[in-house]
Amino acid sequence: MNNVLIPMQPDVKYLGLHLDQHLTQRTHIKTKHHHLNVKLRGMYWLLGRRSKLSLQNKLLLYKCVLKPVWTYSIQLWGCAKPSHIQIIQRLQSKILQSITIAPWYVSNLMLHIDLHIPFVAMEIGRLSLLYHQRLAGHHNVLITAMTTPPTIK
Repeated sequence: MNNVLIPMQPDVKYLGLHLDQHLTQRTHIKTKHHHLNVKLRGMYWLLGRRSKLSLQNKLLLYKCVLKPVWTYSIQLWGCAKPSHIQIIQRLQSKILQSITIAPWYVSNLMLHIDLHIPFVAMEIGRLSLLYHQRLAGHHNVLITAMTTPPTIK
């Protein structure tokens, strides 16, 4: 650009989304995992075993502060490998166990059912569907054309 060589990067951060050269979402999910861990450690005094907050307040903190960290741009990285999605799922289960002060033998399925919190894969599907429905009803013809499959002639 203007006779200046632009160096190649293995990954780049654009609008909070980490894109690598193979578009695998691995870097983005690992970064989200780290960011979520840092926030969880900072909020442990509110969400941990010794917290005096009620379960409803702890869940509200999770939904308002921690969940937006991993759901940001979920429509784009929702097609990531299941092993990468499991990284976020394991952390979500750890957070729910911490919030409820559940013993080790309580299953993650029971925690999700009792707290009415969907698994990460289900949340990806739900938010992706909402995103595509919103695109289908968009007033811009070019955006609407992206949601319809191409016709084969």
